[in-house]
Amino acid sequence: MSTDDVIDTTGDACPLPRADQAPTDDALADILAQAHSVAVVGASPDPMRTSHAIATWLMNNTPYELYLVNPHGGDADIEGHGFYASLSELPVAPDIVVVFRRAAEVPPIANAAVEADASVLWLQLGIENPVAAASAKAAGLGVVQNRCIKVEYARLRERIEATPAS
Repeated sequence: MSTDDVIDTTGDACPLPRADQAPTDDALADILAQAHSVAVVGASPDPMRTSHAIATWLMNNTPYELYLVNPHGGDADIEGHGFYASLSELPVAPDIVVVFRRAAEVPPIANAAVEADASVLWLQLGIENPVAAASAKAAGLGVVQNRCIKVEYARLRERIEATPAS
């Protein structure tokens, strides 16, 4: 291999998930099986955005009631689901708050998740914030970092469906 063939690992690629960023597969399956409502913070009405694709997939492939959170969502919708400006406006306490925002923007979202009485703070693939994670854990929330909820749900679907719902 020449030096021209070396892959540049200093760019903006997502960091590989580490074992300490999420619970075990059994615990993840339990989290996903027990959830009824999911708030997608940073959901975009733009179909070219990953958050739009993941929200659409969750709507079509899971039993969850989805709540889209984006203060700039306006009158847009994703498959008939409108946007809420903040977690505090949701009509329910979300079981899982999935975050599609930059890592630096996560601490106030973690605080809002705590205030909204969420059960789990889930930071999507490529997003990790140890300070926000520690804060959410200290407040009693489960925390998942640097994992894609779609990938994990699809990967663990058999375990999720075999887990008795609460």
